[in-house]
Amino acid sequence: MALSLLYLSHYLSLFMLVSTSSVLGQDCVFNVKDYGAIPDGEADNSKAFLTAWSAACQAKQDCTVLIPDGTFIVNPVVFQGPCNGQITFQIDGVVMAPTDPCIGLENWVAFDHVNGLIVQGQGLFDGQGASAWEQTNCKKTLDCNAPPSSIRFNFVTTATIQGITSLNSKFFHFDVFGSDDVTFANVKATAPADSPNTDGIHVGNSNRVTITDSNIATGDDCVSLGPGSKNINVTRVNCGPGHGISIGSLGRQQGEEDVRGITVRNCTISNTENGVRIKTWAPSPPSTASDVTFQDIIMNNADNPIIIDQKYCPHDSCSDQAFYYRPLIFPYIYIYMQGNSLVQLSDIKFINIQGSSSAKTAVKLQCSESVPCQDIELDTINITYHSDNEETASSCSNANVNYSGTQNPPPCPQ
Repeated sequence: MALSLLYLSHYLSLFMLVSTSSVLGQDCVFNVKDYGAIPDGEADNSKAFLTAWSAACQAKQDCTVLIPDGTFIVNPVVFQGPCNGQITFQIDGVVMAPTDPCIGLENWVAFDHVNGLIVQGQGLFDGQGASAWEQTNCKKTLDCNAPPSSIRFNFVTTATIQGITSLNSKFFHFDVFGSDDVTFANVKATAPADSPNTDGIHVGNSNRVTITDSNIATGDDCVSLGPGSKNINVTRVNCGPGHGISIGSLGRQQGEEDVRGITVRNCTISNTENGVRIKTWAPSPPSTASDVTFQDIIMNNADNPIIIDQKYCPHDSCSDQAFYYRPLIFPYIYIYMQGNSLVQLSDIKFINIQGSSSAKTAVKLQCSESVPCQDIELDTINITYHSDNEETASSCSNANVNYSGTQNPPPCPQ
């Protein structure tokens, strides 16, 4: 009888293991608790997480790193590839950053040079950002040491991030750099409206990034697309509070890659500092941003619902800066520029933008005097002012604009 119970216990244990693996869709699962992780909200689990990742990465098949229920403190870690198979990072618990502000570190959790990655689950990353927000002065000066972004995808290809939540990041919530074929679906990023530099999803020097069906409420841009962003699709994102959905800032440094092929569609932007925006530094070296479409956007009480800002100058001293650049056609001549942006914006479409503005001027197209905006299209714009007694207005400079369909506010004089 005792022997029969022993066999029964053995088979039940085996059944549970097989069932768990089947739920995850794999028979190769590395639970961080099996490598010493303690979900008590106090122990440092960095080594256990890295060891579980290394084991999964070295296995010659597709594997899962499992973070089960519980709260796991993790110090800054880099999950390094390449790996032998696709890795699923399954988050069912809470991964919590240290309260140390970590000023000067680039990332808290980073996935580096991984080909074939899934980060998913109903769990969350808690960046415990409040400890850093009071110490960073990056809003006031370019010469600052920033705290780390919560989750960085560095030179990652064919990746899906779905279902997870990022809470109170110290800097950016999600940061994508040098990556290709990355999809964010049903993610959530949350931080207080006054938290500095807590962009929801930031993309730079990356190709084929999709952001869809997500909710982002932060203290900065919900989505920010930096230099080198190409073939980006943002759809069905609920944004607000925050600074809206932005391309830029562009032109801060020489040698920046161009931006092209950006589509933002079917998004709702509520109670934000901006709506849909393109911003470039002034002065700036030359680059381009083209083939951009903002379409089917709902604005709810957004300040600056439609804005191109080529005089972006967030710090008091930057308007007095100047620079030298060397054009390709004259490689031995340096040209001195002061004051104006040299980022050429062209083929920019704003189509079916509806809703309300918290400011009277709902459309601002402030383009560069040196390289005026070309082929700007406004088609079916209907943005009302929160005051029933006043209409919204447009403000334009150095912009070649084509209008069609309803225009509220009225077009700028041609």
